[in-house]
Amino acid sequence: EVRLVESGGGLVQAGGSLTLSCTASEFTFGDFAIAWFRQAPGKDREEVSCIRSGDDAVYFGDSWENRFTISVDYAKNTAYLQMNYPRPEDTAVYLCAAYPGSNGYESNGDEYWGEGTLGTVSA
Repeated sequence: EVRLVESGGGLVQAGGSLTLSCTASEFTFGDFAIAWFRQAPGKDREEVSCIRSGDDAVYFGDSWENRFTISVDYAKNTAYLQMNYPRPEDTAVYLCAAYPGSNGYESNGDEYWGEGTLGTVSA
């Protein structure tokens, strides 16, 4: 059982930066992927970014807009999402997901989710 806990949410002013963390109880051996999603009030959940362990290659969804960076610290079992120049519309609950056994950017059937952390961007 893989447990994921997001942290780092809070209040940031537009034009600043905010780094979110996703700490896992463990990272699976072999290939896996970690993805960040977000859900803003009144909007559908959308994928922000995903990184795969095999080669650390990164996928960005439409929300990236050249402002977000995803990374993983394997020693700390932690993935990060760095938000640069956030805007008020970036305010959302951010969630991470782990895809054990995936060698791409999507789940192969197994997936684990955290509860989310709220990031709020003020004008």
